[in-house]
Amino acid sequence: MTAPTAALDQAFLEEVQELLLNAVDAMEPPGGLLPDEPLFGPDSRLDLDSLDGLQLSVAIQKRYGIRMADSKDLRRALGSLEILASYIATHRK
Repeated sequence: MTAPTAALDQAFLEEVQELLLNAVDAMEPPGGLLPDEPLFGPDSRLDLDSLDGLQLSVAIQKRYGIRMADSKDLRRALGSLEILASYIATHRK
C-alpha cells in the first residue's frame, strides 16, 4: 500500500470512499477498503460493474463538478480509491 500524498490526507480519502460507497449502494468490505485495492475487476471485493461506474461518475460530477466523459480517463481514475481521490483532487473546481 502506498502512502497518500499531502493532497490526499486521510479525511479526503474517507470523503471519497463515502461518496463511492453511497453512489454504488455498497457496504464497506470486511476489514475496510484499502486505498490501493482495485475497485473493478476480478480482484475487487466490491464486485462493481459498468453501471456502478456510471453512477459513480454522476456522483463525482454532482459533488466535485468533474465531468468524466472520456471512457479511458474514467477507467484509469476508477483503478483504486487512491487513484480516484488523486484524480478528483487534481481536477476539481
